[in-house]
Amino acid sequence: MKRRRTTLLSLAALLGAALTALPVQQVAAEEVEQVRNGTFDTTTDSWWTSNVGAGPAEGRLCADVPGGTVNRWDSAVGQDGITLVKGETYRFSFKASGVPEGHVVRAIVGQSVAPYETWHEASPVLAESAGSYSYTFTSPVDSAQGQVAFQVGGSADPWRFCLDDVSLLGGVPPEVYEPDTGPRVRVNQVAYLPAGPKNATLVTDATGKLPWELKSAAGTTVARGWTVPRGVDASSGQNVHSIDFGAYRKNGTGFTLIADGETSRPFDIGTAAYERLRLDAVKYYYTQRSGIAIRDDLRPGYGRAAGHVGVAPNQGDTAVPCQPGVCDYTLDVSGGWYDAGDHGKYVVNGGIATWEVLSTYERSLTARTGRPAKLGDGTLALPESGNKVPDILDEARWELEFLLRMQVPDGQPLAGMAHHKIHDEQWTGLPLLPSDDPQKRELHPPTTAATLNLAATAAQAARLYKPYDKAFAARALSAARNAWTAALAHPAVYADPNDGTGGGAYNDNEVSDEFYWAAAELYLTTGERQFADHVLNSPVHTADIFVPYGFDWSRTAAAGRLDLATVPNKLPGRDKVRHSVIAGADKYLGTLRAHPYGMPYAPVDNRYDWGSAHQVLNNAVVLATAYDITGGAKYRDAAVQSMDYVLGRNALNISYVTGYGEANAHQQHSRWYAHQLDPDLPSPPDGTLAGGPNSSIQDPYAQTKLKGCVGQFCYIDDIQSWSTNETAINWNAALTRMASFVADQG
Repeated sequence: MKRRRTTLLSLAALLGAALTALPVQQVAAEEVEQVRNGTFDTTTDSWWTSNVGAGPAEGRLCADVPGGTVNRWDSAVGQDGITLVKGETYRFSFKASGVPEGHVVRAIVGQSVAPYETWHEASPVLAESAGSYSYTFTSPVDSAQGQVAFQVGGSADPWRFCLDDVSLLGGVPPEVYEPDTGPRVRVNQVAYLPAGPKNATLVTDATGKLPWELKSAAGTTVARGWTVPRGVDASSGQNVHSIDFGAYRKNGTGFTLIADGETSRPFDIGTAAYERLRLDAVKYYYTQRSGIAIRDDLRPGYGRAAGHVGVAPNQGDTAVPCQPGVCDYTLDVSGGWYDAGDHGKYVVNGGIATWEVLSTYERSLTARTGRPAKLGDGTLALPESGNKVPDILDEARWELEFLLRMQVPDGQPLAGMAHHKIHDEQWTGLPLLPSDDPQKRELHPPTTAATLNLAATAAQAARLYKPYDKAFAARALSAARNAWTAALAHPAVYADPNDGTGGGAYNDNEVSDEFYWAAAELYLTTGERQFADHVLNSPVHTADIFVPYGFDWSRTAAAGRLDLATVPNKLPGRDKVRHSVIAGADKYLGTLRAHPYGMPYAPVDNRYDWGSAHQVLNNAVVLATAYDITGGAKYRDAAVQSMDYVLGRNALNISYVTGYGEANAHQQHSRWYAHQLDPDLPSPPDGTLAGGPNSSIQDPYAQTKLKGCVGQFCYIDDIQSWSTNETAINWNAALTRMASFVADQG
C-alpha cells in the first residue's frame, strides 16, 4: 500500500523480498561477468550453501534439499561479493532443474548485508531436464556487497536441485517493454446496464468519423452508427474516437463492437455481473482477515491457517509490544484485516476502508434505490452467516474490533488515543503466508489521525450495530467519545514520515479533515450540540473538498460531508451541505464528459496517483451520492459509466478487477495471493481491485519497465510492481461501494 518499500532480510532470518530494478541511467561500454565460477566445471568454490547437501555433479552444482521446511529461504545456495553499478543494466541467467519436477526456485540478486534489499527476483517452476532462464534488470545502487542466491526451501518432501551456467553480465542493453493492449476498440469488458449508458473508445489514426457496428454473440449486427473524433487524449497520448451505443437496450451476452477493422473484447448487456461483483468485492475481505483460519469450504482454493496468533513461527498479535521507547505495555491487537499485500495493519487506512464498507450498507438503508437485503445475512458465505446480522456488518466488525483494540488503555500516557499501526519489525519477502511470518511485531506510536479515524468509525458503528448488538454499539460509542476527547487534548501528534521499515509510514500532518469527519459521525449518531458546533465551525465545512484526486485515507473530509448530506439529521444549514455535494458532482460530471475515456478523473498534468483506480471510483461515489440526493439521471448515468474505466475501457485495455473481463489484472502484489511466484498459492480472489496507474512508479520493477510513461500507461500487472499493482482494503472499499450502487440501478 502507499509509501511502502520492500527489503531483503538476512539469510538467517529470511533470504528474500521484492523487487527488481530501476530505470536505465547509463549503460556500460562492454559486458562484464560478475559471477565467479558460474559453470561448476570442476568445483563449487565461491558458492555457499545453507541447509542443503551440495557439491559438483557432472559439471553442475547439485543440492539435495531436505523436506519438512516451511519457507523458501530455509534452504539456499548463493554467492556473495557481487559488484553492481547504479544505473547499469544486467542480464541474470542460469540453467536449473528439479527432481521431481514442479518445484520452484526463487532466484535473487540482492544485498548480502543490512538492509538486505533485493534488486531482482524470479521464481521459475523447474522441470527434470535443465531449463534456461534469463532476466534483465537495472541496478538501483552502487554496491560491492551484492549477492546472487537461489532459495529452494518450503517443500514437505526432499528433492534435488541442480544449477549450471550462472551469469550476471553487466553492460547489456536494457529491454524495451511494450504492453499488449489488444484490440483498439476499448469497452467495459464486463457488462453495460440495459437502460444505462453504453460508451466505448476507439484508438485510431483517423481524424474523420468512422462507422461502427454492435454485433450479437451470433455475429448478427444489432446496432450501427458513427464514431465521434475526440483528438489526442492527454492521459494516454492516443488519438481517439468515442462510440455511443446507448440506444441499444436488449439483454444478452457475448456482444462485440467493431470499428476501423477492429473487434472489441466481448461484453454483456445485463445486470447479473454486477450482482456477482457486489458480493465478490466484499467477499475479498474475508481472505484478508488476520487472526483466524480461512475456511476452504467458504472460499475454495483460499483456505489457510490463521496468521499472527502466536503459533510458531509467528510471534503473534495477542501481546504486541511497542517500538522501543514508545510504551511499556503490550496490547492484544489480534484480528482485523491485513491492509494490503503485506502483513501490516493500519488504523488510518483501516478507518477509511471500514467507513466505506459501512457506508455501502448505510446507503442501502437511506437511498431510493437501496436494497439492504442484497448484503444481508447469508449473502457473503462468512463464518458468521446465519446469526441474523447482515453479513456486510459481520465483515466490517472484524476490522472494527481490531481498531478498538488499538486504543491506548486507561491509566497510560495518551490514554484514549489510537496507535497508528502494527506490523513486522522488518520487511518480509514474497511469497509468505501470514501463518509463516517469523518477524517480531511492534506497535507504533499513537497519532491524532489514527485517533480520529477510530472516533469516526466507532461512532458510525454505534448507530449501525445498535439494532443487532446494543452492547457492542455502546462499547463503540464509548470508545469514540474517549478518542475524540484524547484527540482534542493532543491535536498535533503526527506519524513519523521516516517510520517506514516493515510497513508503510502513512504520515499525515493535516488533520483538520479528520477532526471534521469524526465530529460529523459523532453528531449523526448522538445529535449532540458539541459535535454540531465543531462541524459548523470547522473551515473544512465550507471548503471545496471535491478535488481531482478525490478522497482517500489522507483526505477524509468527504466522508463527513457525504454522510451529513445523506444520513437523516437536523444540522443547521444541511441544505447547503447537500448543495456542496451536488456542486462537487457537477465538477466530476464535467470532467467525465470532457474525458475521451469517459471517467471522472483528470489529475493535474495527468499525474496519476497511487491507487488511481480507486480514486476514479471514489469520484464516482460523489456522483452516485448526487443522484441519491436529487434523483437526477445525469448523475446516475455518470456514476455507472465511471465503472467502464476500471472494467476495461482504458488505454491499456485491461480490467483492473480480478476475474472480471477477458483481460484482467490477476498478479497483484501480495505475499499470499502469489501464484505468479508459487504455483501452490492462488491468484487474488475474484473481485480484487488493483491499484492502477501510478505516475510516480516508485517500485524498481515498474521503473525498469515504465520509465517515461504517460498517465494511463503507468501500470504493469506483475507481482513485483507494488506501486502500481498492489491490493488494498481501502481500494476494494471503493469498489464495494460502487459495485453495490450499479447493481442497485439494475
